[in-house]
Amino acid sequence: MNSFIRTSSGNKDFQFLVALLDKELSVRDGDEHAFYSQFNKIANIRNVVIFYVDEKAVGAGGFKEYLPGKVEIKRMFVLPEHRGKGIAFQILQELEKWAGELNYSECILETGKKQPEAIALYQKSGYNIIKNYGQYEKIENSVCMSKSIY
Repeated sequence: MNSFIRTSSGNKDFQFLVALLDKELSVRDGDEHAFYSQFNKIANIRNVVIFYVDEKAVGAGGFKEYLPGKVEIKRMFVLPEHRGKGIAFQILQELEKWAGELNYSECILETGKKQPEAIALYQKSGYNIIKNYGQYEKIENSVCMSKSIY
């Protein structure tokens, strides 16, 4: 049976999945991983969604406020053996729904050019590429995206 929970970054299942995500990204990002990892600390992520299959955590994502009215989607990950089943799409939808319930009107995110499947997911979900923001402004490998939610 599939289910979601809404929780925070203190959740042990989320921390486990993020550790696997970081391991995968260290390979994909190579020498750039240290730069990105400084912006991916989870302590300030208060809104986390975890997707379970038969009570096993197989995917997660979170968001944190970026500016009033705007959240940044963070730490999206699905176990490799569960990819291609629409789980990341469902997690993203649940995060957007939750952000909307909290009166946010826009989601932004950053992903990397070395993650084409993530870019495809976000575009399929209605995100548009925007000018790189904040710490990613001059980072060539970064792809920043935005979506209005209501």
